[in-house]
Amino acid sequence: MKKKKINNGTQQLSGIKSFSRNGLLTTHGELVFFIASPTNISVLSQDSVTVKVRHLIQLLSAQPDIEIVCLDDCECFESNKDFLTQRINEETNPKIRAILDSDRKFLDEIQIAMSTARQFMFVYRLRNETDEQSFANLNRIEKAISEQGFEVKRAGKSDIKRFLSIYFGYKLVDEELPDTDGEKSAAKWVIPD
Repeated sequence: MKKKKINNGTQQLSGIKSFSRNGLLTTHGELVFFIASPTNISVLSQDSVTVKVRHLIQLLSAQPDIEIVCLDDCECFESNKDFLTQRINEETNPKIRAILDSDRKFLDEIQIAMSTARQFMFVYRLRNETDEQSFANLNRIEKAISEQGFEVKRAGKSDIKRFLSIYFGYKLVDEELPDTDGEKSAAKWVIPD
């Protein structure tokens, strides 16, 4: 007897069920994201950095359920650079090769400039709480984060879509990302009666 192959999509493999009122509903509870604006510690004095670290320690001691997420705040250019390298190797016209090479160098410069761009988030996991309890807890946590000197805002649906697209390597576009992958392209193929 043959076993039926289970088709695991990214959503299922990552444990994400759907968007929720506060964030993301997962198989292990609801995740709520608080985006913290990063501080450039390279321009701070040693004493100021020590204070920032102490504030983070105090926050994590007071709120032990908070998790921290850090990710690059830009997309990766590797596939574009690989494509340009392949085109350079295939191209016979030296002038076009030079243009392609300058494009590849330009992408290197952009990637280096953006590599220091990071996004930091505090994540809180809601578990079987009523709407009133979750509202009170989330407001308390946001207040506790800001009281420790962090500039913070609760991530909205578009913020969550944006950082998930960066995490999963999706090419960012200026338009709003759909809730379901393939939602927009599938609509193009619907033939009206």
